[in-house]
Amino acid sequence: MGRWNPFRLNGRIRALMLAVVLGVVILAVYAAGILIPQDAVGTDFIQAKQPPSWQHLFGTDNLGRDILMRTLKGMSVSVTVGIAASCISAVAGILIGIAAAAGSRFLDGAVSWLIDLMMGIPHTVLIILISFAMGRGLRGLLAGIAATHWTSLARLIRGEVMQLRGQQYVMISRRMGKSGGWILRHHLLPHLAPQFLTGLILMFPHAILHEASISFLGYGLPPEQPAVGIILAESMTYLSSGMWWMAVFPGMVLVLMVWLIDRLGENLRRVIDPYSAQE
Repeated sequence: MGRWNPFRLNGRIRALMLAVVLGVVILAVYAAGILIPQDAVGTDFIQAKQPPSWQHLFGTDNLGRDILMRTLKGMSVSVTVGIAASCISAVAGILIGIAAAAGSRFLDGAVSWLIDLMMGIPHTVLIILISFAMGRGLRGLLAGIAATHWTSLARLIRGEVMQLRGQQYVMISRRMGKSGGWILRHHLLPHLAPQFLTGLILMFPHAILHEASISFLGYGLPPEQPAVGIILAESMTYLSSGMWWMAVFPGMVLVLMVWLIDRLGENLRRVIDPYSAQE
């Protein structure tokens, strides 16, 4: 056996350290977008259509607005929408999953049918329909994203609860006269918390991408909102005239942000997952 090295870190600790670094980077981008004053993204026709430079790292758009400042503010809006929609969807997913597994056979069948139906419809199409039906804007966008992202987590939670119902300690608690609420609080929820947290974080990048895509198509946030999808939609008009920076840099920031959040979720899953404790 080799000598123990105190500086050697197992996979779980490395994942935790990387998750902390990724979380700090994401939080910094989010905070920067919030703290940028509105004057920094104001129009300045003298500086219109300027290519990237030291003064404007991402260049300026057709109205002279700094694209870097607009992109950061747009990412803060996208992250806010993603957080709200993911939280609503994750809470709905765990409640529906528990209800399906712990309820009657008819309720379980109805929920399973609804999950199959929702997963059979493309998310983008369903979000557009819901957003359009609710008058578009922020409310319709939030409702559409939240209504389409709960299915995978609900199916996972349902399977976990079905498995836990047959565990010996749950059956003993039931024979001892413990109520369903007591079993839920002391046995089910502690076991489901890691799945809930992981599912919530992994929903996050999907919610951001759907917010950007729906806003890009014109069914999401209003045009005056500095969202990344709107910035990309505006840039399409000027790509043919050589203003490539209006689309390339905001698109790169969006992809990078989604990738960082996805890696954050994957590393948190490794930290929470008990099977990775000995890696």
